[in-house]
Amino acid sequence: MLKTAHFIPEERVVRLTGFVIFSIMGTGRKNRDYFLSLHLMDQFVVSARKYRPQQFNDVVDQDNIVTTLKNAIQRKQLAHAYLFCGPRGVGKTTCARIFAKAINCLDPTPDMEACGTCESCISFAEGRSYSIHELDAASNNSVDDIRELIDKVRIPPQIGKYSVYIIDEVHMLSQSAFNAFLKTLEEPPSYALFILATTEKHKVLPTILSRCQVFDFNRITIKAMTRHLAGVAVKEGVTVGQDSLQVIAQKADGAMRDALTLLDQCIAVSGKDVTYQQVISNLNVLDREYYFRLTEMALKNQFDKMLLLFDEVLGRGFNALHFIGGLSAHFRDLLVCKQPESLPLIEYGEETAGKFRELASRCSLPFLFKALHICTQAEAGYKQSNYPRLHVEMALIRLSQADNTPAAKRPSDSEPEQRPPTGNSVAAAIEPETPRPAPAPSETPRTPVSGGSSTVSIKKLMHKNQLAKEQAMEPQDPQEESLVKDLDTESLEKVLPGLFDLFRDKPNLSATLSRRPPQIVDGFRVQFRVINELQKTWIEEHYGAAIDTYLRKSLHDKRICMCLVVEEISENSPSNTCYMPEEKARFIAEKNPEFAALRNDLNLDIS
Repeated sequence: MLKTAHFIPEERVVRLTGFVIFSIMGTGRKNRDYFLSLHLMDQFVVSARKYRPQQFNDVVDQDNIVTTLKNAIQRKQLAHAYLFCGPRGVGKTTCARIFAKAINCLDPTPDMEACGTCESCISFAEGRSYSIHELDAASNNSVDDIRELIDKVRIPPQIGKYSVYIIDEVHMLSQSAFNAFLKTLEEPPSYALFILATTEKHKVLPTILSRCQVFDFNRITIKAMTRHLAGVAVKEGVTVGQDSLQVIAQKADGAMRDALTLLDQCIAVSGKDVTYQQVISNLNVLDREYYFRLTEMALKNQFDKMLLLFDEVLGRGFNALHFIGGLSAHFRDLLVCKQPESLPLIEYGEETAGKFRELASRCSLPFLFKALHICTQAEAGYKQSNYPRLHVEMALIRLSQADNTPAAKRPSDSEPEQRPPTGNSVAAAIEPETPRPAPAPSETPRTPVSGGSSTVSIKKLMHKNQLAKEQAMEPQDPQEESLVKDLDTESLEKVLPGLFDLFRDKPNLSATLSRRPPQIVDGFRVQFRVINELQKTWIEEHYGAAIDTYLRKSLHDKRICMCLVVEEISENSPSNTCYMPEEKARFIAEKNPEFAALRNDLNLDIS
C-alpha cells in the first residue's frame, strides 16, 4: 500500500477505482493541487511463488532429504554446515528456508514442522527476521562480501536458537572468497548454521565440501510433477487434461519451477479451459501424432509420404534434430510397450498409452530394433553432416525398408507374440538345408558361440545368410568332402611360395619360415622350425592366425594348422652361424689366409 507524503493533504487524496494517477496542477507550492488516485487491486502472483512450499510436507518428490532433515531436528543432531546441490527448480532454496524456519520455531509440531504462529515464524514470513539471512553469491562473490558476512556471524540471534545463513549459488564465489570463508565455516559459533545451495557441485572447492553435509536433490519425476500440477490447476479453477499436463512436465525437464511457469503461460493463452492443441502450440512442442503417422507409413513402406510428412514438420518451424530425437524416443516407447513387465516405464495418460500399446502390437521386434538403430545413428551424425535435411531424409528412407515382416505374420492382439529367438536358434533358422560335413574330433572352434544371449544383430544375420548361400552354390572340393585324407608333401610345397609371398614386406618372418623345409605331423599339422622360444612366441601371437587361414584356404582342409618347434642345436654339431666377432674373424681367416697374415702384420685386436 502506498503511503502519502507529508506535504500532501489527506483531504486532497481522492481514491478512484481503476488507475493510479498523480496529477499536479498549478505553479508554486501554495497553489498546487495534488490529486492522487490509488487503485488497490489484487496483484497477480506467479504460481512458482504462490504455491512455493511452506512446510516440509509440501515439498514434491524429495522424501529422503525431507525425512533426514526432520530427524536431525527431532534428535537435535544439527550440523553447522549443509550443502544442498542439484538441478534448478527442484527445491534447494525452498528446503533451506523451511529448514531454517523449523529449527528456530518456538513451538514446533510433533512432526517437526514450523507452527507458523510464533514470533519467529511470523517475522520470517514478513521478511523482517534478524535470525535468518540470505545471500546471493552470484552478485555478492567478492572477499569484502564474505568479510561482511563473517562480521554478522558474531551477532547472536534475537529470536530462536540459531542464526541461519543461506548462501545461494555458492559456486559463484571467487577463489579468494572461498579461502576467506573456510575458517568461519569450519569453526563457527555455536548459534551459527550455514546452508549452501548450488547447481554446480563440481565447482565448489573440496575443502568446502569436506566441511559440509552434502544433500543431492534429484530431478522431479514426470509422474510426481503431473500430480502436483493437477492439484495447482484445481486450486486455480482451471481445467487441464492429463495429456496436457504430461507435455508440460516433459517440457520442464525435472524442474518444478519451470513447470509452474509453463502452466501460467498456458493459462494466460487459453484461459480457464486449457486444451492439448493449445498447449503444444503455445509451448512449440511437436504433436506426437506425427510420430504415430510416421510409424504407420514405415510399416507400409511408404517412404514418399514419410518425406512429405517431414517437410510438413519443417514447414511448421521445427528443428530437424529435435524431430529425429523425438522419433528415437517414440520408438523407445514402442519397444517398452512390447513386454508387460516394462509397461510402467511409459509415463503417459491412459488414452495415449493405449495408442502406444495398439501400435506396438503391430510392430515386430526386429523392426523396432532396426528403427532405433537408424534413428540414433542419424541423431549422432546430424551435426557432422553438410546436408542435415538430406541426412534425416536418408534415415527415413532406410526406416521405410526396416520392416521385412509380411503383413500376415505381423503380431496382433489376437495372437500372442513370440519372443525373439536366441543366438543359436536364429543361426539354425537361417542355415541352408544343405548338409555340412561333420568336423573332425580333434578340431576345436576358436570362438565359442554363446547360446544365452537374446540380442540379435540383423546386419550380421543377413551377412551370414548370404555367405551360407554362396557356400551352398560353390562346387565342393573332393578334399573338403572327405576330411580323413592326410596332407601330402607335394601339395604343401605347391602353396609354400604363396605363403612366403604373403609376408614379403616382412623379410625376417619369410626368412625364418623358409630356413628349413616344413614337416607334416599327424597328417594335418604343418611344423616350422625356429631358433629360440622368443621367436616362436612372437610368430604365434602376431601371425599364427594369418598362417592358419592361408593354409586352410589354399589346401581346402579346415583341420590344417601351423605349429612351431624350437630347433635344438648341440655343442658338437657343426654350425655355419657366427655370432661373436672372434668367431666371424676365424671363419674369414679359414676362407682367406691373406686375412690372417694381414691381422698379424697389423697386430689387430678383434674382440
